[in-house]
Amino acid sequence: MQASTHDADIQDQFTRQAIPFLKLHGQGNDPLLDLMAECAEVRASGTLLDIACGPGIISCYFAPLAAHVTGLDAVPAMLDQARKLQAEKGLANVEWREGQSTELPFADESFDRVVTRFSFHHYLDPAAALAEMKRVCKPGGVVLVADVTPRREAQEHFNHWEILRDPSHTRALTVEEMRALGQGAGVTLRREESFSLPMDLEGLLARSFPKEGNAERIRALFAEDILAGGDALGVAARREDGAVKLTYPVTVFAWGKV
Repeated sequence: MQASTHDADIQDQFTRQAIPFLKLHGQGNDPLLDLMAECAEVRASGTLLDIACGPGIISCYFAPLAAHVTGLDAVPAMLDQARKLQAEKGLANVEWREGQSTELPFADESFDRVVTRFSFHHYLDPAAALAEMKRVCKPGGVVLVADVTPRREAQEHFNHWEILRDPSHTRALTVEEMRALGQGAGVTLRREESFSLPMDLEGLLARSFPKEGNAERIRALFAEDILAGGDALGVAARREDGAVKLTYPVTVFAWGKV
């Protein structure tokens, strides 16, 4: 996929998803955020960068735990929602920047903690993104990535249906591939934690913007997977009370920078 085409998909999808994404991931208690905070070991005197911050959920969560938080995203509509969320929460120690995750507009060693959630499966070059995270992190700091991590045997099918759902999806990496990225970037794995994220298929599709006909294709894939009982799609698809449910496998990686 060409970078220009992919960037256009990102802008299109996440401009439309700005409000639905906040409703999906920004309501009530979020145990995944609690786990990220535990793994990141945020300090009250520290600075934190939230990459691909979207509507500001992670930035606003971490703001009371840190001295200052910067949220960065490439989609203006997402940053508009982030500013609204910041105002609602009355947070004064958060600022927002527009920019690309693989070309961070910050000097070397600018932040104590550099975090991102649900972004790596959108990157054409995840190694470059992790290298940038390391670059702007201070020595002794933490680089943290939380993302979906399908099993290797289900990875191809997982990426297929996710691309049908969201054309800006590129390729979700396995746990083993993420570990290898960290090794290649020269950072040290400090924590690795698994997390299960349950979803309702129809609710997920309602908050997504698949191309015409793809929602029906996804429903058919899930029906087939449930009937076969083999979890080929990698999300433990099942029926509960007449609804199709799934569970995303998520892993939190916390690397230390020497």
